Amino acid sequence: MEQDILKKFEAQDKKLDEIYRSVEKTRKYFLWTLIITLAMIILPLIGLIFVIPVFLQSLSLSSVGF
Repeated sequence: MEQDILKKFEAQDKKLDEIYRSVEKTRKYFLWTLIITLAMIILPLIGLIFVIPVFLQSLSLSSVGF
């Protein structure tokens, strides 16, 4: 009887280890997805902060010539 209980505990321990590894992989996947998503949104916005003033200045200079 005691042997059966020990075997069941060992089987549960193995399953818990597999679940833990799976959860860690999923957590890392979501973390990198968040980082990449933020980079794809934030970096273009930072670029626009520098590009828009130059674009507006070039528009204002070209309209003065007319």
